[in-house]
Amino acid sequence: MKLVIAEKPDQGAKLASPFKNKKQQGFIEISPNDTFPNGALITWAVGHVCELVPPEEYDPSLKKWSLASLPILPEKFKHRVSPSKAKQFQVIKSLLTRSDVDEIVHAGDAGREGEYIVRIAVQLSGVNKPMKRLWISSLTPKAVEQGFLNLKDEQDTRSLYYEAVSRSCADWLVGMNGSRVYSLLFQRKGIREVFSTGRVQSPTLALIVAREKEIQNFKPEPFWELKAKFLMKDTLYEGTWFRGEQSRFPSRDEADNVRSNCENKLATVKEIESERKEFQPPQLFNLSSLQAVANQIYKYSPQNCLNTLQQLYLEGYISYPRSDSAYVTPEEAKQFPDILSKLSRQDMFKDYFPLSIQSIANNKRFVNAAKVSDHYAIIPTEVVPQINRLKPEERNLYELIVKRLIAAHYDKAIIDYSRLITIVGDQETFLTKGKLIVQEGWRKVLYEQDSKEDAEMDVLPPLKQGDTGTVKELIVKEGKTQAPKRYTEGQLITLMKTAGKHLEDTELEKILEKTEGLGTEATRASIISVLKDRNYIEVKKNMVYATSKGVMLIDALGNSILASAEMTAKWEQRLHEVGQGKASPQSFMEQARKLSQKIIDDAIQNSRTWTFTAKNLETKTPSENKDKAIINIGLGRCPKCTEEVLDTGAAYSCSAKPKCDFSFSKKVLGKTITETQIKKFLEKGKTNLIKGFKKGEKTFDAMLIWKKEEGKVGFEFRAK
Repeated sequence: MKLVIAEKPDQGAKLASPFKNKKQQGFIEISPNDTFPNGALITWAVGHVCELVPPEEYDPSLKKWSLASLPILPEKFKHRVSPSKAKQFQVIKSLLTRSDVDEIVHAGDAGREGEYIVRIAVQLSGVNKPMKRLWISSLTPKAVEQGFLNLKDEQDTRSLYYEAVSRSCADWLVGMNGSRVYSLLFQRKGIREVFSTGRVQSPTLALIVAREKEIQNFKPEPFWELKAKFLMKDTLYEGTWFRGEQSRFPSRDEADNVRSNCENKLATVKEIESERKEFQPPQLFNLSSLQAVANQIYKYSPQNCLNTLQQLYLEGYISYPRSDSAYVTPEEAKQFPDILSKLSRQDMFKDYFPLSIQSIANNKRFVNAAKVSDHYAIIPTEVVPQINRLKPEERNLYELIVKRLIAAHYDKAIIDYSRLITIVGDQETFLTKGKLIVQEGWRKVLYEQDSKEDAEMDVLPPLKQGDTGTVKELIVKEGKTQAPKRYTEGQLITLMKTAGKHLEDTELEKILEKTEGLGTEATRASIISVLKDRNYIEVKKNMVYATSKGVMLIDALGNSILASAEMTAKWEQRLHEVGQGKASPQSFMEQARKLSQKIIDDAIQNSRTWTFTAKNLETKTPSENKDKAIINIGLGRCPKCTEEVLDTGAAYSCSAKPKCDFSFSKKVLGKTITETQIKKFLEKGKTNLIKGFKKGEKTFDAMLIWKKEEGKVGFEFRAK
């Protein structure tokens, strides 16, 4: 009998749904059928059911942070079952050890993290049985059945596991050593905060801080523009003064002089130019492009976007969301007519049918097997939901995905862009821009693609070269140069993906382009979340601000390799080679150990020139309107995973976030939970009696306790 191990409970349920099944505690029994003649069992992890052990499990003395103990370099990395997920691990282990289970089907997400999650759980169980790999990109019944009939050999994806475990262990080395050394060195300056570092989060933060400093150091300069209104052949139109590349005046006097020279002068059409541009439909979505568009239109954060997409995927409505490809293979393209036929019957989309192009099977802009690695583009599946029953966020994202596919089946858009140059008094020239949509094409579906400048353009007046008229009005307008804008969260995702453009080294730029910049499609949203949780950045009205703490860390890192895209470029290239079986994971880890030593040495060397004090954190960046978050080392151990619990400002949260979700607000039913109370809670499993909780009109006294079985914080009332 086969034991299928999925990555999450919902995923396990979807894998079981095409077959007659019976739900059990922590697993599902599949009745015998054509696909599973002997029946099957399906169970699941709960995300990362296993984790790397903390430093003190290698050496108890490492529980105390000290410079003398750095760098921490385990000879062999160890994993353990995450304490909060021990119950489900026991279910997995008991099923693996059953005598009637003779084969394992690895059914984690088809990517390196999914590979890691399931294989580590199997390894820790101590079971060694034959394994196959389920590799699918959607959870529709048809895709599931086909996937089980075409299982891969586990050796086909084993290198991805080596890539994932190498990344995890090396990130542990860099994060653990970097965070400890910088936190301890800052302590010497009287700054009692935890400063976490990471090979992706630190260079990403460096990009945000660089923009913050550009804005802070920007000095606005005044300028003046000259606008004119012309009357020719009963047509009134407007133009803006220019001379060569110049369209602004550095002083009011210069603008007034030109205005005076133009008064009561003849205006003549000197030149009319027209350029026809053709625009192909935009490519299908990968995760980064979809997160960027969803943030631009709906202001959804990248993490919220990913969470919503994951739900749509689990329901079988879209393909795998963590994709880095904007292409599909010919096999997927064959399904488009059926999918589009079903979509055409939906009220939301029926106005876009019939389509201009019936098939894109031969269009390399969308269909190219060579550009599909693990997963193809994010597309709707043949399972079309009842759209009015979707949650608003699900409906909006589903609509974006569907409309991208529909737009791909439309003609190109054709637009004529025109430039009319008017000369006044045979000397001063004015520019008028115009736009004429010759063929709407795919823009009928994706009208929101218009830029602000395009949207403001009009069709040029019906004039020809040599026409003359009068200057009806001349207006001098004053303005100021604007500082660079802060990134939105969507732009930050795009920036991380294209970080190679910020490098001067051509070879490294190529590496980052090949490895898709900083992080991966699956991790960028969580990196931004980590930066928020660590109080390095804050997001206000969708704009990303660096905090004083974030600025301080990047200033401290200086030219350290930790803050550079260079390290990430080389690292990602090497990891990619490990995943392809072209590089040794042992060699990669040896380099990571050497890098950890260098991070320690560089930090100690750089700290000799630091001038930071605790007052630096009190000097707010313009964005900060809250009291600084005091993050203390050693509040206590997380009841879920035993990592440190930190004061992150508004809450007490596990330092292992996002892997561990332990967190609760400093304010519970109107009562502030003090640092003394949280320390007691973490040490003893409960606080002292807290008086005055308020729920509605009622007040009550209780102790906060940790409910281990439920994995959450609850109340305990003192017996009367």
